Amino acid sequence: MRSVLDEKWMKYALTLADKAEALGEIPVGAVLVDDEGNIIGEGWNLSIINSDPTAHAEIVALRQAGQKLQNYRLLNTTLYVTLEPCTMCAGAILHSRIKRLVFGASDYKTGAVGSRFHFFDDYKMNHCVEITSGVLQKECSQKLSAFFQKRREQQKADKHKTNIER
Repeated sequence: MRSVLDEKWMKYALTLADKAEALGEIPVGAVLVDDEGNIIGEGWNLSIINSDPTAHAEIVALRQAGQKLQNYRLLNTTLYVTLEPCTMCAGAILHSRIKRLVFGASDYKTGAVGSRFHFFDDYKMNHCVEITSGVLQKECSQKLSAFFQKRREQQKADKHKTNIER
């Protein structure tokens, strides 16, 4: 169930996505909040900067929270992320035992929470995660679309420049 708090935290996750974009990373942000509304972990994509394929925003936020709580189980928490998690992140979410996942934009190429795969729909899973999708979907989608549009334009300009220099 979507709430005003969901929008508040998704707006915060969008500001974290801006940090990723400023570094040349895909603009995805994530924030993990406990039931009292305290931030216990936050992250943004760092895969390129860190040369680490696992440094997705969700993983960065979960790692930070685990260190802060000194526990890999992140019970009674909600993870807000601007883009639907992939299978790797969905697995980490499951193992961390978060209570709730809220995401903005759907990912039709690699999304594991309903768009491409349905990771959490298997009744055999040892933990159930409450899922809310589409919170500030338009804003989250536009941020990603604008980023990839700029990237395509830059690649086109770089290719053109290379052709002129020949």
